Order: sequence, then structure tokens, then C-alpha cells
Amino acid sequence: MPKTPPQCPMDSILRLLMGPWTTYIIWVLSDKGPQRFGALRRSVPGISTRMLTERLRMLEGAGVIWREQAETIPPAVTYGLTQRGDDLRSVLDSLGEIADRWKAEGVFEGNGPDAVQNAQIRQASLVCKPRRVRGNQARDRS
Repeated sequence: MPKTPPQCPMDSILRLLMGPWTTYIIWVLSDKGPQRFGALRRSVPGISTRMLTERLRMLEGAGVIWREQAETIPPAVTYGLTQRGDDLRSVLDSLGEIADRWKAEGVFEGNGPDAVQNAQIRQASLVCKPRRVRGNQARDRS
């Protein structure tokens, strides 16, 4: 009987973060604190409304962000990091430091087959520098 190898405990979280725009959205919410949908869309240049909606639903389902809808016309929907999302800050800060070091070493340069992706990484590394938000704005909405 074939035995399945043990699953890496980080596999699920890495799959969650690998989705398109996911870390970018988390960086923006970490940097700027809770954001209404339109402000969040403007803060993530190039993302479509459909993709942003999809990513936000996925992150909300994973308990990484919270969603609050005010009963106004039009509805005011605000998103922010939960405690689970706030837990990712130090990890993403460390990845940002590694990305900066690798960028300085020229890892992301070149015109090879990965040039487009590397250009996106360079752009994201310029924009995704979180500033700490005053106070703890993470909410636990479990």
C-alpha cells in the first residue's frame, strides 16, 4: 500500500499567498490600515475590479481580512486585516528585506523569459514597503 508523504505545514499558507495580487493586497492593508473598496483598488494599480473582488473574498474566507458593510446608499464596504492577517506582517517584512537584498544583487534583472515577471517584482518591491500603522488596527473577526 503506497504511503503518502507528510504534507509540509507551510504548503497551505504559501498556496494562499501565491495567488495573484494577494500579497500586494495584504501589504496595502498592512501599510495603510483599513480601506474602502475603491481606495484599495486605486492602491493596487493594474488590478481589475473582478480580480480584487475575488482576492478579497478568498482572503476573507481564509480569515486573513475582515469585511464591514455600512448600511448606506451606495453601500460603504471597508476591508482590514484580522489578527491572522496581522500575524503575516513580520513574515512579509522579512520577505521584503530578502527581496531588497536580492534586487541589489541583480537577481531580478535581465531580459530572459522571466523579464516580465521580474519587472512586476521590481515594481511591487518599490510599492510594497509597509509603514507601520499607529496602534493595532488588526481585528479578530473570527
